[in-house]
Amino acid sequence: MTSLRVRLGILGLALLAGPAVPATPAAAAAAPSPTVEEQRLDKAVPREILERSGFDAVPLRFTRALGSARSYGEARRVVVRQGSALWKRAVDRAQGRGPAGGDLSRDDDRPLYWARLGMTREVRTWEPSFGLTDAQRAALLGELERTSRGQTAVRYPDGGRVKRVLVTGFDPFTLDRDIRISNPSGASALALDGTVIRTAEGPARVETVVFPVRWQDFTDRTVERALRPYLKKVDLFTTVSQGRVGRFDVERTNGAWRGGFPDNDNIGVTGTVPVSDPASQPQWTTTTLPYKAIVDADTGRFPVYDNTSVTEIPAGGTQPVVRPDGPTAGSQARAGGGGNYLSNEIAYRVTLLRDRLGLHDVLPGGHVHTPVLEFGAGNTDPATGTVTDPGFVRNRLDIIAQVRAIVTVAVEAGA
Repeated sequence: MTSLRVRLGILGLALLAGPAVPATPAAAAAAPSPTVEEQRLDKAVPREILERSGFDAVPLRFTRALGSARSYGEARRVVVRQGSALWKRAVDRAQGRGPAGGDLSRDDDRPLYWARLGMTREVRTWEPSFGLTDAQRAALLGELERTSRGQTAVRYPDGGRVKRVLVTGFDPFTLDRDIRISNPSGASALALDGTVIRTAEGPARVETVVFPVRWQDFTDRTVERALRPYLKKVDLFTTVSQGRVGRFDVERTNGAWRGGFPDNDNIGVTGTVPVSDPASQPQWTTTTLPYKAIVDADTGRFPVYDNTSVTEIPAGGTQPVVRPDGPTAGSQARAGGGGNYLSNEIAYRVTLLRDRLGLHDVLPGGHVHTPVLEFGAGNTDPATGTVTDPGFVRNRLDIIAQVRAIVTVAVEAGA
């Protein structure tokens, strides 16, 4: 079979692709080039993050395992097994199990992000002798994405004695501005996954998943596929993303509009959020989280706000207007409280799914924005700064702890 192009000194990861029907060499398509997101792996910062966490070995092991596959079925098994192992390893590291693998702090979400990209790049560019169709390659990539993001690892105990909580996070983003960036929502997901929170209402089991920062994945309904199986089983959910500097926000209203800010592949999309059955699609959805209790509670060092602001085009109007107290009747969405990027969109999609499943009045759920995760003083220049510092770690740990406290208050007040 052809070489797997093991990238010495970079990452040699591999993703997988597709349907359960083996490809024939005649049906195989040429392997595509790496994506914009995957090409950033060649930079020094991702390599350092992987080396200082011990995750640099993950892509290499994946490449060797994928190279041993002699059929599409074997390749799929490799992808599922190693994608699942990557998620477990990241969760274990974040929660203090097993070796740290290096001097990078355990709370760091970036090793998971960059290791996954190494794997997806390998799958995307892999040219096995038995051949892969475009559909099979896409299916392998899909399996790798789902398994390495915890989307196939959600497990709740049977019975009703333990509350069930679902939390989502995101990958790092705006990497061309500062490739060192971490996302505290993803770090919170790793820290909370599978944990039990003791609340005044009894124990609550938290399960988490992480989503990409890519418009196309959301267009392809990755959110609904991942979360629909669980919404009727959980007692509370919250989507989480990084938001404003120095504050948490509970977003009251979510809008059905994409504002076009570039994603991790440097693609921007503007227009109405694409969902199934658009004829019944509302312009706005609302949180059912117990926002007053969350705002009033002492959950940590960052202030927490009930954010009611939106941007709309009023009924009969043509220009966007900022409404500090929420949308007016008949208006068209241009930004929810959380803006019009993918953080607003995940909140819109999951709350719309909640409502379409008939759960609006019984399932507390909505979106929480964390503070921006800032580097410490003297380490703010991406060109000269280090990948981590004590202030950076402290800020991330404080945000994670406050997310946990917010979830605890939400369970006690609303679930």
